[in-house]
Amino acid sequence: MNSLKKLALLTITAVLLAGLIAGLAGCSQEEEEAVTLNVFAAASLTDVMEEINGLYTGEHSSVTITPNYGSSGKLQTQIEQGAPCDVFISAGARQMDALQSENMLLTDSRRDLLQNKVVLIVPSDSTLGLADFNGLTGASVTRIAIGDPASVPAGSYGKKALEKLGIYSQVQSKLVLCTDVRDVLTHVENGDVEAGIVYETDYLISTKVKKVAEGPAEVNATIVYPVAVIEETENAEAAGKYVDFLFSDEAGEVFEEYGFVLVQD
Repeated sequence: MNSLKKLALLTITAVLLAGLIAGLAGCSQEEEEAVTLNVFAAASLTDVMEEINGLYTGEHSSVTITPNYGSSGKLQTQIEQGAPCDVFISAGARQMDALQSENMLLTDSRRDLLQNKVVLIVPSDSTLGLADFNGLTGASVTRIAIGDPASVPAGSYGKKALEKLGIYSQVQSKLVLCTDVRDVLTHVENGDVEAGIVYETDYLISTKVKKVAEGPAEVNATIVYPVAVIEETENAEAAGKYVDFLFSDEAGEVFEEYGFVLVQD
């Protein structure tokens, strides 16, 4: 092969390599484009989601997750009022139903993720000797912390438990309505109340309370945490991948470690 042919061949090869490298660089740049996801999650998910979000961002360095924890009713209102939200994880179906009826959820993005149960707890040093929910009607119990049923799913389920047991009217005047389920837990931990109703998962993260009883099975069977992508998101693809991760085996193991039960999708 003469020198001119060699030079032409080398030139063509160099051009092809340059194009290939540029293409790969472009793909890499596209894949690593920075994205911030605003994730609104029920207060009872605070601890487990911090760990799961850490796992996700560790595997996806271009993604930043900005969490917002609170009562599901409060988060629902914030979304309705236009707060920037990409993904919503509610502790109750009612709040998600409301957003869906207002066409605020991305089509077909809603899925049931977790289950939980409500339990009756008392301070770990309690000497009242409560053995079940019926003990709440006794004169020794004057204050019972519960999430506000109007906006806190745990409170709504707690109220249903008391109604199912036929004691709601007897203890209604004793109820201390709290802003979210973690507020209930804090009241019990601090001894501000004699008892409280929280989720099983909230009880499990505390060393300052003890469980007295579980809510009626009929009530606990209805507790579900749905998740959905919000219609107004500007990051639908990234939000969808994040939601998919919540259903992965890796995330599932973490949820179970914190006491949640996975919904069979």
